[in-house]
Order: sequence, then C-alpha cells, then structure tokens
Amino acid sequence: MKTIWLSVIALCILGFSCSTDPSKIQEPQEDSIYFPSINSDEWETVSPTDLKWDQTKLQPLLDYLELKNTKSFIILYNGKIAVEAYFNEHSSTSPWYWASAGKTLTSTVVGIAEDDGLLNINNKVSDYLGTGWTTAPLEKENLITCKNLLSMDSGLDDSMGDNVSPENLRYIADAGTRWAYHNVYVKLQDVVAEASDQSWNTYFNSSLKNKIGMSGTWLPLDDLSVYWSNTRSMARFGLMKYAKGKWENTQIVSENYINDATNTSQNINESYGYLWWLNGKSSYHLPQTQLKFNGSLIPNAPADMFAALGKNDQKIYIVPSKKLVVIRMGEAADATNFGLSDFDNTLWSKINALTN
Repeated sequence: MKTIWLSVIALCILGFSCSTDPSKIQEPQEDSIYFPSINSDEWETVSPTDLKWDQTKLQPLLDYLELKNTKSFIILYNGKIAVEAYFNEHSSTSPWYWASAGKTLTSTVVGIAEDDGLLNINNKVSDYLGTGWTTAPLEKENLITCKNLLSMDSGLDDSMGDNVSPENLRYIADAGTRWAYHNVYVKLQDVVAEASDQSWNTYFNSSLKNKIGMSGTWLPLDDLSVYWSNTRSMARFGLMKYAKGKWENTQIVSENYINDATNTSQNINESYGYLWWLNGKSSYHLPQTQLKFNGSLIPNAPADMFAALGKNDQKIYIVPSKKLVVIRMGEAADATNFGLSDFDNTLWSKINALTN
C-alpha cells in the first residue's frame, strides 16, 4: 500500500511539474477584433463599466453632444459598441450625409483598385482620363498624378469652387509644390471607373460597400457627390480601417496602402495623408488658407489618431492605441467650421474623461 501511495504522489508531482513548465505556459491572448455580420443589423456591445471607464462622465458627454446639434454618436471598443446614442429625432436607421468625411471612401476604393492591378497612383491622371481634363498647359497637366489628387497637392487653383469641369481646373503651381483643399479629388472616381471599365457606383458597391455590410448611396449635391448612410454604416467603415483594411478574414484593402494613406503624404501639410487628417504632427494646414499652423491638429486627441472630417462636423476618429473608433453625425456644432472646428478639441476632452 505504501508503494502505491508513493507512486501516486510521484505522478502528481510529475503532473504538476509538467503543467507548470514555463515553456508550456501560454500567454493570455489579446482580444481579437469583433466584426458584426455583413448580413445582419446585430452588433455586440460592451459596457463602459466592464471597460473600467468612468461611468459618471458618460452623461456629461452625451449632454454636450446633444447641446452641440449632434444627431448620432458611437464609440466602438475593439469593434464592439461601447456607446451609441441618437438625438434630435434621429434614429439608428436614419440616413445622414458624410460630407467631406466621405473623401476617405474614395481614397480607400482607389487603394482597392490599385490592389486589383487596375491602376497605379503614381501614374498621371491623364493616363486614365485623357489629356484636357484641366485647362492647365499640357506639360503642367502631365505633372499631376493620382497620388497628387489623394494628397491635395495637384497645384490646381482651389478658388474656382467645387465644379470640376476643365475650365474650373486651372494651373496655379506645379503639382507637388502647393497644398490646397480642393474638390478635384473627385476626379479619382472617374479614374476608377475608367480603369475598372465599370461605373463608380458599381465598383464601389462590389469592392467595398457590400463586403463590409454598409448601407447608403452616393447622391449629387450641387457640384458635389456626397455619400449618405446610417451611422452604423459609417462605423463599419471606420472599423475596417481600424482593422488595417480587413473585415474578419478578408483583406478589403492592403495594409501597405492603409499605412501610406494614414501617414503624411507630401512635404507641405504634415497632417494630411490620402484624404485622411492626421493628428500628433508638429504642424498643419487648413482648408481655404495657405497658412501653416504649428502644433497638433487636435491637441486633446491621442497623437496616433487619424480622422475623416466633414462639413458640419461629420466625424470618424480612429485611435489604434486605444482600440477606439468614434463616429459623430449631425448639424454644425459651431457657427462656422471647415470640417475641423473647436468642437473636436472639446469633444475629445470629454471622451478622455470617460475612457481614461
């Protein structure tokens, strides 16, 4: 009997030794990114309390948003909805316009088309649209690449309004030498259409919208093409960008392109990528001015944040370091703004109070 008990003890010791072998202990795995189904409106949530956020700061944030003419607001944490609120008779199914935040949709689809081998952003625009798409002298027009349109440094006159007919696309400086916020970027939609031999809408829907379960549509507004969708569709797009271009196991747009798009794209405006605004840089330029402003774009926001910013404070903020995607839709928070306003900085002070 004694021999049997000694054998049992020995086996237990051996078993314990094996189970605690440092080489076999698995490190805790980081939570994977959550993606909602592309065929369902269901979306998993996580409570601010479970995230150890300061729950007492949530209502002041929501009160501020309502005061500032917000219609909808979402915070995703690693893909799950942590905060979702609707104001002023808006609902989860109500469509709203993205304004210039939708420029990032065009940027993304250009990247997909390049991944598909349909175009090269370093090629000149006239390779796809033919010559004469501007009134610039031919040798100057031929300097303008697709990348210049993505980076807003085409050198075309930005004082002619949003109409992009040739007579309004006038030479003012060589491409790459002057940054100016300009609706000429929309010619990239024509480039994609020509390169893919499809309409812009058809290629957009098949390559991006349908693959991540977005709703919405492009609608003409004066001389603009504006995307409209519900708020969760904007959140789906932001989530795909946060996930480095993936949706579940499908790479929608290459990680290399995402990286290029969300870093400084030219040597004039540090805070601008491929139609994305970048935080945490040493200086920035704003629309409708050639002035250089020192400091970070949104000082209260995390330095690694990149953002889609649209007229009347349409916002997609993406913060990889904090696993956050933040969406705001609504009317203008302040009397005047160009897509970036004082609202951004105050809003981030309140988001920080909740999440830090």
